[in-house]
Amino acid sequence: MKTRISLALLSLFCLTTMNSFAQERLVQGIVTTFDSITIVGAEVMVKSSKEIVKTDSLGQFKVTVNGKEKLKISAKGFISQNVKLDEKTKLVAVNLKLKAGVKAREYAVGYGYVKDGERLNALAQMTNNDVDFSQYANMYDLMRGRFAGVQVQSNGDIIIRGQNSINLSSAALIIVDGVQVDKSVLGTLVPTQVKSINIIKDGSAAIYGARGANGVVLIETKKGMDD
Repeated sequence: MKTRISLALLSLFCLTTMNSFAQERLVQGIVTTFDSITIVGAEVMVKSSKEIVKTDSLGQFKVTVNGKEKLKISAKGFISQNVKLDEKTKLVAVNLKLKAGVKAREYAVGYGYVKDGERLNALAQMTNNDVDFSQYANMYDLMRGRFAGVQVQSNGDIIIRGQNSINLSSAALIIVDGVQVDKSVLGTLVPTQVKSINIIKDGSAAIYGARGANGVVLIETKKGMDD
């Protein structure tokens, strides 16, 4: 009788162990800021095991997880982010938000998180955590004077890189929740509906094609985050 019980317990132990190993998998990821600038040396912590790895020179990382898991990604000067993984997650892309203020940018470059300081400084960001968007009547008032070198013209054009041509438009490309829109959309957006505004001034805008040559205004709405 004891032998049968022992064999049953042994079988149960083996089965449990096999299931545990079967769930264990490798998760790979990349950490960026402003969607395209990779972050080097960011800490990626596996919540259950407290294991910490750092992103490599390409902003990439690998961790071993078991079943459902949570990762915490952090870097000085950036807003930490928690990521939930399900049993099938194998690839993760994390975009950390840079904290407001000059110090955050100094940390990003000084600590080696961002290798291309000039590229970072060619970008600007404002979120509703930095500024109370509800105090502005419209998007034009919200953007006017908030970003260095950015002009809001009377016809609704947003000028980021100055007047490039007398005959051709110098207006920036406007992207709302990942979709290219006409400048008239800014007149219909209510500031309290907006989560963040990113201004791209340099070569990073090249991913948006020829229209991005005048710079890009990236607007993320609260509704867009819920979709």
